[in-house]
Amino acid sequence: MFDQQVTFLTVSDLSKSTEFYEDQLGLPLVLDQGACRIYRVSGDGFIGICEASALMKVSKDGVIFTLVSDDVDGWYARLKSNGVTFDKPPADNPTYNIYHCFLRDPDGHLIEIQRFNDPAWPKPVHT
Repeated sequence: MFDQQVTFLTVSDLSKSTEFYEDQLGLPLVLDQGACRIYRVSGDGFIGICEASALMKVSKDGVIFTLVSDDVDGWYARLKSNGVTFDKPPADNPTYNIYHCFLRDPDGHLIEIQRFNDPAWPKPVHT
């Protein structure tokens, strides 16, 4: 099982979207990564809003379904041994201070398995 989940969405105007998610929906900001801002939606559920230039590099439709785990390498090995093909093997991403890999579901939706290295990232509520 994964520890947390983040859905990343491309937004056309980060300032306008920030105002909507913070002021209108009242979601608490948990991590500001510059081009992306991540908000808590529920205990271990999050939504990330990202400038198009940040997200469209990896996701053609502007959505990434992210599964958070400290064991990225273990998930990679397990899924690879089951025949899953990866777009990108596990690697550090210093821009966002994460360790992650990418794969796709049968319909081509982009899935990321990720570990946050940033100490500001909240620990899982439910373990």
